[in-house]
Amino acid sequence: MAPRTTSGRGRCYDSIVETVGDTPVIRINRITPPHVTAYVKVEAFNPAGSVKDRLALGIIEAAERDGRLKPGQTVVEATSGNTGIGLAMVCAAKGYPLVVTMAESFSVERRRLMRFLGARVVLTPRAQKGFGMYVKAKELAEANGWFLASQFETPANADIHEATTGREIIADFAGARLDYFVTGYGTGGTITGVGRVLRRERPDTKIILTEPANAALVSSGYVNTRNEAHQATESHPAFEPHPIQGWTPDYIPFVLQEALDGKYYDRIVTISGAEGIAWSKRLAAEEGIFCGISAGATFGAAMKVAETAPEGSVLLAMLPDTGERYLSTPLFEGIAEDMTGEELAISRSTPSARMGVDAP
Repeated sequence: MAPRTTSGRGRCYDSIVETVGDTPVIRINRITPPHVTAYVKVEAFNPAGSVKDRLALGIIEAAERDGRLKPGQTVVEATSGNTGIGLAMVCAAKGYPLVVTMAESFSVERRRLMRFLGARVVLTPRAQKGFGMYVKAKELAEANGWFLASQFETPANADIHEATTGREIIADFAGARLDYFVTGYGTGGTITGVGRVLRRERPDTKIILTEPANAALVSSGYVNTRNEAHQATESHPAFEPHPIQGWTPDYIPFVLQEALDGKYYDRIVTISGAEGIAWSKRLAAEEGIFCGISAGATFGAAMKVAETAPEGSVLLAMLPDTGERYLSTPLFEGIAEDMTGEELAISRSTPSARMGVDAP
């Protein structure tokens, strides 16, 4: 094998926001059934580490274009973390103050990342779930004249995925087979935006929507009520707390509704949080792909599809984010800080610099 070289991107960028998108599609080589080929779209390559960088940029630039967001105006949004981190990156680059509301149940790493990027984070009670932080953001916007990003309702959400994520998939699989596209949902932007493109240009590709087994909102058939602004007015009765952060809030967002009404999916696959964690660990340890719980859950759903997929099928799964923002979550339970017995034995197998052994 020849030594690896690189040649640069052939351009310099005027701002960090210009680097959003064009994330790589990578083949999975060691943990897939032999009769299929699986790829993953690794959204951790976005500048702030998740697929929500696309959404954040799309919302802010759409509001700038139509005048809803004024220079220096404060932006406010409810988020489980990744949208807030993406918005903090975009707002820092463009000079907008940002206030984020977030339920206290989400990982502390996310709060700290947003604050590190200059945002202010207002926590809401765990018991009020996602709906509580959602209502708080609306109250703050109305009380202070702030711009509410409205990730769950704004057309800019699905539009940015149609214009970027969907187009990238079409380009990366041009002239090649793509039998299944697998994604979960948070706001619904990915499934709706990519679904528009695939239904139009790759209608033979089956779209698989996945959701937590204990919070199967779409599978329940019940659609929560919304007001005239398309904002949810209740917590969904089928929701239960789950560890797949960023997936499936406790209501069906308006952005997702287009995908449901338009049948932008062919099948729903549910998966447990424990399965998502297990697949995330396998992707890291056996493929070198470091990702979060939602990524593991999406890939796990793809592997369920693979079990009965025809010989030679090609699957693509979305991996929404990196694993570093899950250090305090169950994803890292059992990962030792100190040396294990096996590691101590390796240390002691040679005479120098041995831990736990008195110096001679």
